[in-house]
Amino acid sequence: MRARTLLVLLCLIAAGAAAVWWFKRPTPIPVALATVDRGLVEATVSNTRAGEIEACQRAKLSTIAGGRIEYLGVKEGDKVVAGQVLMRLWNDDQAAQVVVAQRQLETAQRRVTEICTMAANARSEAARQSALHKRGFVSGSAEEKARTDATAREAACRTSQSDIAAARAQLDAARANTERTVLTAPFAGTIAKIVGELGEYATPSPPGVATPPAIDLIDESCLYVKAPMDEVDAPKIHAGQTVRITLDALPGRVFAGHVRRVAPYVFAVEKQARTVDVEVDFDHPEEARGLLVGYSADAEVILESRPDVLRIPTAALRSSGDVLRYDAATGTLSAQPVKTGIANWAQTEITDGLSEGDRIVTSLERDGIVTGALVTPDTDAPK
Repeated sequence: MRARTLLVLLCLIAAGAAAVWWFKRPTPIPVALATVDRGLVEATVSNTRAGEIEACQRAKLSTIAGGRIEYLGVKEGDKVVAGQVLMRLWNDDQAAQVVVAQRQLETAQRRVTEICTMAANARSEAARQSALHKRGFVSGSAEEKARTDATAREAACRTSQSDIAAARAQLDAARANTERTVLTAPFAGTIAKIVGELGEYATPSPPGVATPPAIDLIDESCLYVKAPMDEVDAPKIHAGQTVRITLDALPGRVFAGHVRRVAPYVFAVEKQARTVDVEVDFDHPEEARGLLVGYSADAEVILESRPDVLRIPTAALRSSGDVLRYDAATGTLSAQPVKTGIANWAQTEITDGLSEGDRIVTSLERDGIVTGALVTPDTDAPK
């Protein structure tokens, strides 16, 4: 009887101890896990601020002279060809000067014809008088007079030819003054913006003072991306490197490109933000058709690429140079030092310390995630 009572008492004590352990046991912390695998890892750099789509040719045009807009031959969105007249200011006074200069040139040309014809006749007469003098038919004074007259008329011919050159120069100057009031397309493209209406006064930009251009012309047949890169990353970038281009306007779409040019200077928006502009061409320009100049764009430059290497999510790497490996048998975490290779914001190459199939923690920001912590895989965490 006493033995049975003792057995019951021992069972009750064991059950109580088990209950105490159960209710006081550590609650496993849900963690996001990733499996170490093999695959591609790329070392990349990206722009620090949003880049944008640029046109290979873009001209912000204004007339050289100021004046009232008399003719506006285009509207925003129009396609134009090289040499097409886009805008003309009132220029009746300059046009009249061109007419006057043209008439002066024509008059000078007629005078040259007359004077030089007379000079040619005088040369012939001088030659005839010289021949007659040798035969004794005319006096020496007559010969001398004919020769002097020929010399004078030849000088007058040369002077009149100089007058033609001066008249041509005056005509060129008058035409140039007229052209200062006319705006033509330097290349084929699309009119992006017009500042000014018929009858309004157009003012050219004086030196050092920026005023809006009268017409903004864009050649949309050739587009590229200009992206600001941190000055620290700039020395790693050079022409020809592969680039991935993404646009906010086309989420999920990636365009292939390559570095065309790295700016030879640092652009400082602020003292803390010094960048170098990198220009990127599209590998397939036909894919860029339809994109709008000014679209925000991001450029990811691939510095190095290594296929089929051991890799982990970069988010799993701690600042101490290790990762937290999950032990499925005990449900606990242990610190595992690793050696890394190339990396980007998503993946890091592992050269030593882990094996394919190991499971490591990626949710390092959660409370209680330390060596020895009791954890459980979070099935709802993003993979």
